[in-house]
Amino acid sequence: MTSEPDLIPMAYVRAAVGIKGWLKIKADTELADGLLDYPRWFLGQDGVWQEYAPHEGKVTPDGFQAKLVGIDDRTAAEALRGMTIAVPRADFAEPEEDEYYWVDLIGMSVVNPAGVRLGMVSGLNESGAHDLLVVEGEHGTLLIPFVERFIQDVNRDTQTITADWEADY
Repeated sequence: MTSEPDLIPMAYVRAAVGIKGWLKIKADTELADGLLDYPRWFLGQDGVWQEYAPHEGKVTPDGFQAKLVGIDDRTAAEALRGMTIAVPRADFAEPEEDEYYWVDLIGMSVVNPAGVRLGMVSGLNESGAHDLLVVEGEHGTLLIPFVERFIQDVNRDTQTITADWEADY
């Protein structure tokens, strides 16, 4: 057991599949099988984490399934149902210029070019065309397209996003 401090939740275990310890997983990543890019997963609840290594995975019509080293039967897999799957931030690849992990944007302050504070990023949503920043503030909830036309600057140092957007849009 560990209390790894810099774990980023990426998915959760929905259910056990079959009798050989496979898990049905709901991934919050761009590509569900992208979780397999990480050599170690931490599964846990309430701040108590256990490290596992993914053995294999597959995308099915019903979602993503994975097999973990040491989870070899349905009983062991069922014990993991509802667990959050997280990976250490240190295992993330460095993003390219002008690319961002969603987790890095959440919590940033959003202002427009006139300096009006629009709120704070509380999440992101995928739409068919592009991602949307969900900005909560005194103006209510704003959905701002995360595209170059509207996003002028993302400053990691000041934790501020400058968006060409008005509070009454």
